[in-house]
Amino acid sequence: MRRLNIVAIDEPVDLLAPLRAGRPLGLLSEAGCPAIADPGAALVEAAHAAGFRVVPLIGPSSITLALMASGLEGQRFAFCGYLPREAPERARRIKELEQRSRSERETQIFIETPYRNEALFGALCESCAPRTRLCIAADLTLGSEWIRTRPIADWRRERPAIGKRPAVFLLLAHDR
Repeated sequence: MRRLNIVAIDEPVDLLAPLRAGRPLGLLSEAGCPAIADPGAALVEAAHAAGFRVVPLIGPSSITLALMASGLEGQRFAFCGYLPREAPERARRIKELEQRSRSERETQIFIETPYRNEALFGALCESCAPRTRLCIAADLTLGSEWIRTRPIADWRRERPAIGKRPAVFLLLAHDR
């Protein structure tokens, strides 16, 4: 059986053409881990549907790296993707995630388009309880890497400029 190694991607034309021609194919994401918060999942799905073997290869994932460095709950966590863009819907979703985190003692992980980082950070500071812990992990694996975990009350007092850097946000609500 032919297989798909997840290591390199080019243009989304007929990406399975090399496999159909008997050549190997890989999928590589420019940031993060292929097919996780990445459109590469559609290619993997197509490979499965066409009967090709799919072989995941280990590589860095900003989501798991951020969780590892956060100090937050690592046994129970959920990746929630992108939160809504519009402020009212975003605030509602943040409240839902905070409540879920509190009731399940589960770290909630989400990402944002870099140019909306500051808006998301502001919404988190406004919407979350003071003791809810928030980790911001920006520029993971780069020389400018920046990772901080603090209660919302501390973030409200000292609001760093996250800027337009790739960032992962992690939230853990609890009562202690």
